[in-house]
Amino acid sequence: MPDSFYVPEGDGGFRATKLTRGPWDAGAQHAGPPAALLGREVERLDDGDEFQVGRITFEICRSVPIAPVRAQARIVRPGRRVQLVEATLSHGGDVLIRAAAWRIRTSAIDLPDHPRPHDPPLPGPEEGEEVDFFPTGQPVGYHTAMEYRFVSGSFLGPGPATVWMRPRQPLVAGEEVSPLQRVLVAADSGNGVSAALDWRRWLFINVDLTVQLERLPEGEWVCLDAATRPGPNGIGSADTLLHDERGRIGRALQTLLVSER
Repeated sequence: MPDSFYVPEGDGGFRATKLTRGPWDAGAQHAGPPAALLGREVERLDDGDEFQVGRITFEICRSVPIAPVRAQARIVRPGRRVQLVEATLSHGGDVLIRAAAWRIRTSAIDLPDHPRPHDPPLPGPEEGEEVDFFPTGQPVGYHTAMEYRFVSGSFLGPGPATVWMRPRQPLVAGEEVSPLQRVLVAADSGNGVSAALDWRRWLFINVDLTVQLERLPEGEWVCLDAATRPGPNGIGSADTLLHDERGRIGRALQTLLVSER
């Protein structure tokens, strides 16, 4: 059994383990681990301790094989307070995922004392039910590498769902999972945990993922309060409110390709 999603191989290279395997294709990665790997590259750029990712969008250009990949990031629009960053995940010279992120310098500010929208904390992971992933035909994969605690909904019950998630293993061998990596490895699951269609008959695969973060999560758990909306034209969306145990941290949005298997 692998003990991490990726093993570093030097010079921006990583060997993907079977823990990255997604539910749709036995030879392809779930998009959560690659998104987190690109997030790792973004936060390792200069002054990473002074900036926070405010928004990051992943364009999933191709299926990501369970194979060696290369992750790279660069600052394309420098700035003292706001920076635009680009990152790519590639295999054999082909770009598989492109990401663009805004990094914003954090600072303590004294906000005016007036009412602001408030999202109360959701029931915590200790109140959720531990539920196994739907059958994928594979003994090892993303479905075994993540822990799930459902507050409402389930994998096989169609409709909105609220679920706490955390990785059981490190993203990269020998490293602790950072708060940004923790939310990105989970956020791509919004369409899966809130499936509106029977996965045995339908595909509802996301072509992108946008994560907007007001703050980084605290603690090990990230909560997805998700709803999937398939359209009769073959296009759908998954809208996910992201929480930690203190309350709301941001939102994730996915554009979906919907089709019969």
